[in-house]
Amino acid sequence: MSKIFISCALPYANGPCHLGHIRSTYLPADIYARYNRMIGNDVLMVCATDEHGTPIAVKADKENKKPIEISKRYHDMIVKDVESMNISLDNFTRTTDKAHYDIAQNFFKDLYEKGLIYREDLEQLYCDNCNKFLPDRYVEGLCPVCGSQARGDHCEKCGKALEPTELDEPHCITCGNTPKIKDTYQYAFKLSEFEDELKEYISSNENLPANVKNYATNWLNDGLNDWILTRDMDWGIPVPLDGAEGKVLYVWIEAFLGYISSASQWSKQSSSKWEEYWNDYVVHFIGKDIIYHHSIFWPGLLTAYGCKLPDMIYAGEFLSLEGEKMSTSKNWVIWIADFVKDYDPDLLRYYLTINAPLNKDSDFSWDDFQRRNNDELADVVGNFLHRTFVFTKKYFDNKIPEYNNPSAEDEEFRQAIEELPDRAGELIAKYEFREALLEIFKVAKKGNKYFNDQEPWKAVKEDMNKAANCLYLSNQLAKTLAYTLKPFLPTKADKIAEIMNINTLNEWKDAKVTLPSGHEINKAKPFFKKIEDKEIEAQKAKLKENLKENEDETMSDLITIDQFDEVVIKIGQVKQAEKIEKSDKLLKLQVDIGEDKPRQIVAGLAKFYSPDELIDKKVCVVANLQPAKLFGTLSEGMVLATGESGALLSPDENGKVGERIQ
Repeated sequence: MSKIFISCALPYANGPCHLGHIRSTYLPADIYARYNRMIGNDVLMVCATDEHGTPIAVKADKENKKPIEISKRYHDMIVKDVESMNISLDNFTRTTDKAHYDIAQNFFKDLYEKGLIYREDLEQLYCDNCNKFLPDRYVEGLCPVCGSQARGDHCEKCGKALEPTELDEPHCITCGNTPKIKDTYQYAFKLSEFEDELKEYISSNENLPANVKNYATNWLNDGLNDWILTRDMDWGIPVPLDGAEGKVLYVWIEAFLGYISSASQWSKQSSSKWEEYWNDYVVHFIGKDIIYHHSIFWPGLLTAYGCKLPDMIYAGEFLSLEGEKMSTSKNWVIWIADFVKDYDPDLLRYYLTINAPLNKDSDFSWDDFQRRNNDELADVVGNFLHRTFVFTKKYFDNKIPEYNNPSAEDEEFRQAIEELPDRAGELIAKYEFREALLEIFKVAKKGNKYFNDQEPWKAVKEDMNKAANCLYLSNQLAKTLAYTLKPFLPTKADKIAEIMNINTLNEWKDAKVTLPSGHEINKAKPFFKKIEDKEIEAQKAKLKENLKENEDETMSDLITIDQFDEVVIKIGQVKQAEKIEKSDKLLKLQVDIGEDKPRQIVAGLAKFYSPDELIDKKVCVVANLQPAKLFGTLSEGMVLATGESGALLSPDENGKVGERIQ
């Protein structure tokens, strides 16, 4: 018997769970955990809500609440979501628990005392109006690479990872003020010292799937830099050092430790030590967006601490929705709480598993969900079970008949039933969950064909032994389906067991034990009902309505024609142009718009035009914009241009300098 430590990636406590969360992390972890428990391994599966970091603090600021109120609200929602999907966690805790604070601070102090964490002087953005340094999510501006709107940590448009100080035209999201660069310090981890060990860990670990290994290898090939572990914030775990007031641990050091603190809490409630599980076999189930955190940063920290590294990191790829990327901000998403109001969670567990392997991106489609439910679960699995139980009652008084003088077809079918648990189990053990479920489905499909070919409704009149053999084997497959489906569809599997008069489905090996002739089963009940077209149309309409409502809310930001009339756009002509020192993007222009003297305008055009190319060009200028300083240079208007290509919006050649554009 092995001890297995299983963790699910910590859900961030700024929203409830949607289908993507379940598909990439919690469902595969649950399938793996349930199977290993059934084969006799001792499993500890833990998780927690990740409750620190700037997004929660920002949300709290906007709602005029305390961050702990925000995190508590979503923690409670997430717990309900996870429970509603029958995820069999042994412990689910929070990173705001005191025990987690103690573990995280002690971990930090250990590395600091070993000389692996050091103070680093650096520059950060500081808002004079808010009187505070601005962590990444508190800053927005323009991406220095593509010029699109970007946050202080990354640009969603081009995917570039950023530091807040790299943004062009940054502003504080709280007050809109332009922050300044100010000297401060943070604490950094000597990640670069462990580059060789991490390369060896990634290259030699045969357990790691290709997507994890390739991603980590590419990252390591670029070389590792040391890693800042602290932030200037109030919300978070305080840095446990004298003189570090106002600094907290970066969420990506302490969130990892949520696995440990959750396991530690479980240990206090049980008679077992979590360390025994960790030291035997560790597997992390995560989404692919946090591969490099778990394959590089986390192993680096563990190596520094002197702890065993994870044996397996399984990263699920993304799930889209109706062919489009899921977006919580656009409300293009299906929340777990909404789904389970209308459908049994096992239907979703089936669909998300059978639809595509975890190592490939997948798409949720309501039409395809209906098709798989109706054609596979209802018509194949459900139909086979229902006919087996109904015919057993009708012709054999609810008792499993004798098995005598089997035909070649009987023995071929019996062998397929007997081999199924081993085949499916081997695939689950190798994390090939979809393939395992496909094997189960194939045998169920074979069961339907066998049942049709044997025609027990005719055989009872012509060859009772043939009918008896058919129902004997069909019941054996029904029992085997109960066991093998348990990791995937736990509720439906239990219902099969209930009808078959089986007390528990605890041991996988019992899937191969035949039920004796004369074993009495209970009255049959329908397992899967077909989903009507009108239901699916209603679900798709609801999805589109959610998107429309979001668009309507966004439309509330639209201005009226009267408001637009307040914007004064004039034809201007560039008279002078020069680069602004220390800026790769900005040019300082002197633009004639028909006034006594040219307007000085700072424009982000340096990547698209040389200063000489702009001289004498006619441009469109927002003339009544409030003056602002950019890179310390006064700007008295805005030259209109596209953000991506820098293409200038130029007036017709007949337009005269100083004319207002109506």
